[in-house]
Amino acid sequence: MDSYAGVTNASVPLGAQAWPDRKVPVSGVDVLVRDIPGTASDLPPALFVHGLGGSSLNWTTLGLLLSDTVRGIAPDLPGFGQTPPAARGGINDQAEVVGRLWDAEFGDEPIHLFGNSMGGSVAVALAARRPERVASLTLISPALPHPRASVTALWFAALSTPRLGRVVLERSKQLPFERRLQAGYGLIFGEPDALPPDVRQAYEEELRARDASPWGPQATLDGARSILLSYLAPPRRSLWVEASKITCPVLLVYGGRDRLVDAKIRTKAQAAFPDARSLYLPQSGHVAQMEHPQEVERAFRQPCT
Repeated sequence: MDSYAGVTNASVPLGAQAWPDRKVPVSGVDVLVRDIPGTASDLPPALFVHGLGGSSLNWTTLGLLLSDTVRGIAPDLPGFGQTPPAARGGINDQAEVVGRLWDAEFGDEPIHLFGNSMGGSVAVALAARRPERVASLTLISPALPHPRASVTALWFAALSTPRLGRVVLERSKQLPFERRLQAGYGLIFGEPDALPPDVRQAYEEELRARDASPWGPQATLDGARSILLSYLAPPRRSLWVEASKITCPVLLVYGGRDRLVDAKIRTKAQAAFPDARSLYLPQSGHVAQMEHPQEVERAFRQPCT
């Protein structure tokens, strides 16, 4: 059953605080890792995985809100943010890198695993490989295979098509920055005009950094292609099968104004995991952890029943 939440849209001042960052060598790649500041060393560990085109900065506010509960890290996945690309950038490849980072940082200690969008797919793939080491799994608009064609699937198909995907990205980059910024607000957020100033600033800085990145376009194409292939995978290799292997408590978060992941899939998603509950945010878009972090925080803290 869904838990429905109203939204406050109140700015969270903590969101303006920066997490300290460092570089961690993983599988031949120097992965940029951010740490939730000011956490106690005896708290349980947490790992936050961002989505396609995003970065570790997408978790800043939620991580700070949970700083009394977990000691968390958020990496820039290879090819995104400040982490250079690995040899391959598919979902399973990203899961391999995140898994090795997990081992290096936390050993065998069970962790609270968070994933958004493509990062949700990575988190599902990873949790299915080591279910006994996941204390909980929180998935925000995860990119799980949708049972019917959608605008999202068509967009991924366009990006995944040889040559066409690069043309789409290059032509969009030729548009004025302000136009692309406003289009991005409309695509990612449910209520762009209600965003706190710090969230708007963070998104603008992320878009500028993406423009300047020498590897960003190719990483986006690789990620989109991998998501599309996961949608088309045969049943025995589907992420839905992986979901059935995950035994920890799962929190699913969906936004009613998400233009990339249809919130209607939440019923199928909740049934796919053995121990899942869902939070439905009618006014949220694709990144509820940025848009409505307090709602996600409260849902995470609620005991599973």
